[in-house]
Amino acid sequence: MHTDQHLAAAERIERSLRKCAPEDVEMRIEAAMLAGTHWLNAILHRRAVTQPGNDVFHTYLLTVNEYRRLCVADEEMVLALSEIEDLRPPYVRGNHEGAQAAADRANALLAAIRKKATSHE
Repeated sequence: MHTDQHLAAAERIERSLRKCAPEDVEMRIEAAMLAGTHWLNAILHRRAVTQPGNDVFHTYLLTVNEYRRLCVADEEMVLALSEIEDLRPPYVRGNHEGAQAAADRANALLAAIRKKATSHE
């Protein structure tokens, strides 16, 4: 995808996210991960760190060297997305207590990613 496509997708996902109720924890975490991935890809493409067609899908699928390279480009965004992804197994695929707080955390991390991606550098 190209930068503008990532931006449009992130905004579309966030519009849907705003329709979720606080108890829709699985959807809130998933949407935060999906939108965050699009925001990250947009900024990486904008900075020419990655090229369209070479998108990050999940930080945990990156090689160690690629993860480190992307952290050099923007550690805050990569680590925030990684943290959102780490919430998925226990709260989306599992049934751990504290899911609403985890969804709130995912949304706060998404807000930080969005702010960084939409700020003018």
